[in-house]
Order: sequence, then structure tokens, then C-alpha cells
Amino acid sequence: MRETSVEDLRERLEAGEDGEDLVVLDVREPDEVAQAAISGSVNIPLGQVVERMNELDPARPTAVICAGGVRSAKAIEALTAAGYAGELVNVTGGMKAWLSQ
Repeated sequence: MRETSVEDLRERLEAGEDGEDLVVLDVREPDEVAQAAISGSVNIPLGQVVERMNELDPARPTAVICAGGVRSAKAIEALTAAGYAGELVNVTGGMKAWLSQ
């Protein structure tokens, strides 16, 4: 499973390097997202990622984030097992790391 740091994700989003192509998929629950979220991110809770994977564009790379990195890794495993063909990257440290920057 590919991983990226919150620093690299932030730099990529701020620099615009493929930023318009990059999707940030937040797999936390809606109440968690309401407290803090990355601007422009897509929220699909972990329990719904497989049934809603048609909402993702496999032609666009997707950085998957949660609170700490565990649910995002599970989401990537579930999507991969379900046959999702797009590029998925786990954001290590999740929103906890994002907010501490």
C-alpha cells in the first residue's frame, strides 16, 4: 500500500501539482468531518466506500484520509479487494497529523 505524509499532501495541494486531479477521500464519519476537514475533500464513511466507489474517478489519483490512518488503510484494502482500479494512497497520521501541522 502506497503512503504519503500530510506534509507531502499539503505541499501537493498548495502547489497545485496535479492538485486539480488529486481527490482527497475522507473516510471518517460525518460528525467527525463536521469538526474539521480538508477543503474540497470528498466524504464517504468507511462502511460505505465499497457500495459508493462509483462516486470516485479511477482516472484521478486519490489520497485516502481518516483520523489517524487506520480506517483509511482499511478503506484502501476494501476498495482494492472490490476491484477498484484507481491509484489509492494512504495519508499517514490522518487528520490528527494534518491538524498538528
